[in-house]
Amino acid sequence: MYQLGKKKKKKTSLPLRLNILFLAVFVLFSMLIIRLGIVQIVYGKDYKREIDQKEVVPINLSMPRGKIYDTNGKLITGNKTLKAITYTRSSTVTQDEMLDVAKKLATIIKKDTKDDFKAITERDRQDFWIIKHPDEAKKKITSKDEAKLKKKELDQDEYNKEIYDLTRKRITEQELNSFSKKDLEVLAIYREMSSGRALSPQIIKNKNVTDEEFARVSENLDILPGVDATTDWERYNAYKDKEGNETLSSILGKVTSTKEGLPQDMLDYFEARGYSRNDRVGKSYLEWQYEDVLQGQKEIVKNVSDKSGNVIDTKVYRKGKSGNDLVLSVDIDLQQKVEKIIEDKLGSARMGQPYMDRALVTVLNPKTGEVLAMAGKQYMKDEETNKTVAADFALGNMITSYSMGSAVKAATVLTGYNTGAITPGEYQYDQPLKFKGTQVKKSWNTVGFGSINDLYALKRSSNVYMFLTAMKIGGQQTYVPNGPLTINKVAAINKLRNNFAQFGLGVKTGIDLPGEQSGYGQGQIPEDAGKVLDFGIGQYDTYTPLQLAQYISTVANGGYRIQPHIAKEIRESNNSSDKLGSIVQEIKPKVLNRVDMKDEWIKHVQEGLRLVVNDPQGTGYATIKNKQYKIAGKTGTAQALYDGPLGGHPMLWNVTFAGYAPYDDPEIALSVVIPWSTTDQTHVNLEIADEVFKAYFDLKEKRAK
Repeated sequence: MYQLGKKKKKKTSLPLRLNILFLAVFVLFSMLIIRLGIVQIVYGKDYKREIDQKEVVPINLSMPRGKIYDTNGKLITGNKTLKAITYTRSSTVTQDEMLDVAKKLATIIKKDTKDDFKAITERDRQDFWIIKHPDEAKKKITSKDEAKLKKKELDQDEYNKEIYDLTRKRITEQELNSFSKKDLEVLAIYREMSSGRALSPQIIKNKNVTDEEFARVSENLDILPGVDATTDWERYNAYKDKEGNETLSSILGKVTSTKEGLPQDMLDYFEARGYSRNDRVGKSYLEWQYEDVLQGQKEIVKNVSDKSGNVIDTKVYRKGKSGNDLVLSVDIDLQQKVEKIIEDKLGSARMGQPYMDRALVTVLNPKTGEVLAMAGKQYMKDEETNKTVAADFALGNMITSYSMGSAVKAATVLTGYNTGAITPGEYQYDQPLKFKGTQVKKSWNTVGFGSINDLYALKRSSNVYMFLTAMKIGGQQTYVPNGPLTINKVAAINKLRNNFAQFGLGVKTGIDLPGEQSGYGQGQIPEDAGKVLDFGIGQYDTYTPLQLAQYISTVANGGYRIQPHIAKEIRESNNSSDKLGSIVQEIKPKVLNRVDMKDEWIKHVQEGLRLVVNDPQGTGYATIKNKQYKIAGKTGTAQALYDGPLGGHPMLWNVTFAGYAPYDDPEIALSVVIPWSTTDQTHVNLEIADEVFKAYFDLKEKRAK
């Protein structure tokens, strides 16, 4: 009985344990199933993405910049297609693998020009020497060096950097110069490959790539991972003069190369806008000003990579697009004619004139502010040939300033009206003025013109009339021979400057180009009250040729100061056709201000400017021959201290002209500025103006046929 009872007890305990075991297994399997469900359902997409390693990356496939056209649709700046060899570094490629590709590529393409080797820095040589001589590099670090660095308690990255920097410093000059030409060629390729960011194509060679090189690279892409044979672009100017100088080059500006990439001082600005460091961007003037318009839209691709990070497929996510085109207000035919006129006239006028090295001409449409031409030439020594050449200096119209002399007298007369100092038609007596403690102030004819009115003063360019007007603006109503000059010079010069500014003199014109200067002298109060009188004849403050053109345009159009602009339209790129694309934006005229003066005052002064050129007594009558164009304007001559490249400060003469035509319905206004003549008897300023007017109307007549 005892035995039987014992057996029965054992029999009933086994199922209980099995049940507990089954329950535990069930719970564990349930937990596993739930966990798998969470992984599959909740995190499945994340894990799949991690396994597939798919990511959308903006690839720097360089899209061509927009083109630049003149006002008539003639191409000025375009893009030349180039064969190119590129390298795209994967995110997992090793240094040794890149070097292996560079060595293979060096057997197929040439990368051995002066520029290629010049681009190699000392740091490049040091890094390359360490790669090629790892054992020798290790020997340059002693156990003492290691012990010393370990005492600094650096982390591993800091320690490695210290070791590497110390190794570099101990590489000798002889070791750095031990590379063969072939080694340097490999290094020239390798440095280009390693300078780019992962997954961003880097230009290895895009100049003078031969058909054979292009074909051989294409045939060997399977043994050159990351390398591609593709196309690139290069900016070019379609117009050059007979000496090979690019027309309007200083105004058009420059674009960085792929090696330059983004300007260092503007990295944050461009990177915040989605640019890559090796992107080409406008770095000066028009190319910089309209960067957002001209820059192409990058192509975005979806790179599919394996677990090792190697790209196994590429799909276009968004196609790239060329930049929009820019149509200028400049007439390239007129521009070239103006440049030739300057060269011809200045070239002969500067004989025996050591300081006269430049001439500047700005041509505007006075009703719209469009820049029709902006030309300048500066004679300088060519460093390579040591010959004197006429370099493009169109930029000088807005970045250099000069005393303009009598060309600004229309503004002085109008300021006189506006301040109540004089009235239209008022007579004043032109005679040599002798104030106590000052030198004699007189008109150019020495003895004076006697009793004259404002129109005669403009026609004959009377200095004394302007002196007396400025004196009255300053509060002194009567001239007393040998008496004191008692004007309020602060009030007088401020009134003159404020009124001149209404015409654009002494303030920025607002042109759509960076770097414009406003002239010199603004804000300064002369110690000598007599300098305030000099201001009235354009011999104190300085102005840019562009300001002079805006001023005469304001007079010509009846008192509206219009912002000059060199861009006329933004158009969609049309790479498949020679025709311009559709208009994206039209640059419309912008009136900056209306001068606070009566219409009849402006018309009265316009008559004085007409007499300058068309009355036999006018200072411009004899030299300006093309009267049929109905030219009006004001001649100018100013004494000025030389501050040019030859050094020294002799007292010289600036000769100027500001005018417009036709005087009864103006469509062209211009300024001509030629500084630093040794004589005031030269008329090259008027000769240039006369020829420019003729060139404009000749082109107009020719196109009308």
